[in-house]
Amino acid sequence: MAEQQRGRRAIEVGPTGRTVAANVARLRERRGLTTRQLSGMLERAGRPIPASGITRMEKGERVVTTDELAALAVAFGVSPSALLLPLTNRHDERVEITGGGEVDALRAWEWGIGRLPLKTNPEKERTELAEFSLYGMPQWLQDHVRFVAIGALSGAGGLTDDARQAIAEAHRRFEQETGESIDRETFTRAWLRAASGEGSDG
Repeated sequence: MAEQQRGRRAIEVGPTGRTVAANVARLRERRGLTTRQLSGMLERAGRPIPASGITRMEKGERVVTTDELAALAVAFGVSPSALLLPLTNRHDERVEITGGGEVDALRAWEWGIGRLPLKTNPEKERTELAEFSLYGMPQWLQDHVRFVAIGALSGAGGLTDDARQAIAEAHRRFEQETGESIDRETFTRAWLRAASGEGSDG
């Protein structure tokens, strides 16, 4: 009896599961799809889910597997984060993440798109930020973000939007970690020199 109860608890839909259910319904409606049409799209993609199953997903009565979540994100034309994270009207609204408790919506989305840990310990923040990048994305992607900015700076058109976004994030992290304030232009020059290896020893 106890094992059966543990099994039932294991498949209960939690906070993130409820968010996924709401987002499936929201995105399906935004795309103007019926459950039958969405079911057909998923079947053609090789991950069939019956229309009745989609209805149960949206009601939170059926657990969405990881493969199904990926297939749904592809069908809707969005990132998996758009299914996993709550859509809020304000960045400072509190949202609940399974295993992580309540955080601001902005922090949840920064975590979901790989920018910042969901939470950090102030005494270990620098280490946790470094480990988040080290373990959370391949090295080639970290290099890509840096060198997109370097290459863009040397182009006739100046910095691209991707480069500006990467530098803005690095600037924000620098001020957050060090408590120092530095203007964006000065930081950009220093960051690009560091990323390209200029001024390094040896």
